[in-house]
Amino acid sequence: MFGKLRSTVPNISTQNAKRIRLKTLTPYLFIAPAVILFAIFMVYPIVYSFILSFQTSGGGEFVFAGFDNYKRLFHDDIFLKALKNTFIILVFQVPIMLFLALVLATCLNSALLKLKGFFRVSYFLPAVTSLVAYSIIFSIMMMEDGIINRTLEIAGINSVPWLSHPVWAKVALILAMTWRWVGYNMVIYLAAMQNISEELYEAASIDGANKVRQFFFITIPQLKPVILFTAILSTIGTLQLFDEPYTLTKGGPSDATLTIGMYLYQTGFRYFDFGYASTIAYVTVILIAILSFIQFKISGDEK
Repeated sequence: MFGKLRSTVPNISTQNAKRIRLKTLTPYLFIAPAVILFAIFMVYPIVYSFILSFQTSGGGEFVFAGFDNYKRLFHDDIFLKALKNTFIILVFQVPIMLFLALVLATCLNSALLKLKGFFRVSYFLPAVTSLVAYSIIFSIMMMEDGIINRTLEIAGINSVPWLSHPVWAKVALILAMTWRWVGYNMVIYLAAMQNISEELYEAASIDGANKVRQFFFITIPQLKPVILFTAILSTIGTLQLFDEPYTLTKGGPSDATLTIGMYLYQTGFRYFDFGYASTIAYVTVILIAILSFIQFKISGDEK
């Protein structure tokens, strides 16, 4: 009898150990498909493209070339021009877009405004419009005989070569991008404004501060983390800019609107120089990291 009890005790402890082990492994089994897919479609391409940036193709094979691609990059006039174009668009478009979004959010947050829902949806609609569709629409509107030039002629203003002049082509890109992304950033600011205490504005009104002073001394300081967030997102988006110049101007005229994203695409998928394209991609990542760090420092955010 005692022998039977001794034989059953180890069996019970073994079964308990198996149950505990199964309970421990169960969460990992559930997340395993997501981890595997992430590793295959995200981690592997990132690592492989990094390795590829140190290689060149020769005779149908990739050969290790050290830092040759990186040295070539900084002597590449086309890349430097694409970098310059991208930074010009970044410097002008992002501040204008964020300022307009901030002003619109302030107006739509006013208690005096009626039909708030209608206006909020109207301004946000461009953000859900297809990138290619809206770029094509803008290219049609900005043709030499398009609706914008016809309107200017009716107003007694000479037509503008929107898509055929190096400067005006950049202006066309900035206008198109601003139209699309102002509403997106406006909604972010509007959501943040809902959390600003009304007591701050009431106290400022009692002290004699008008709406303009309240905007600059209450609204903007309270939205500082959100403004930093949208500035970094907009910077990243501009450095990766591809759809608008590809559809609207094809990078022209004379590469005046060629961006880093477009040059990366041309290098990789038109000339099949994937090693050099990977180098461009990683230099872009470094630029994004540097600009994000600078924005954090300028904003005074120590976190």
